[in-house]
Amino acid sequence: MNDNDETEIIESIESGEWEFVRDFNAVKSQLMKAASETARKDYRINVRVSKRDVEALKTKALEEGIPYQTLVTSILHKYVTGKLTDSSNRNLA
Repeated sequence: MNDNDETEIIESIESGEWEFVRDFNAVKSQLMKAASETARKDYRINVRVSKRDVEALKTKALEEGIPYQTLVTSILHKYVTGKLTDSSNRNLA
């Protein structure tokens, strides 16, 4: 953390952007449970994909700095939740 980061945090606190959490441990526990359930990957699928598409996925993942399997999972999640749109802003799901 550098001085600019610290200055931003102090300004954020002083401007009232932060709220006191009365029962921090209970809130933390709830949030950790939700994160754990959201991130859990408990089902495996096998899909045949063209080599060209896999190479393109790997390239995109490398650009994003994430494993390509994580990128595929993210794309699938966005599709099934209706958050994946094409360039004309139509919902693909």
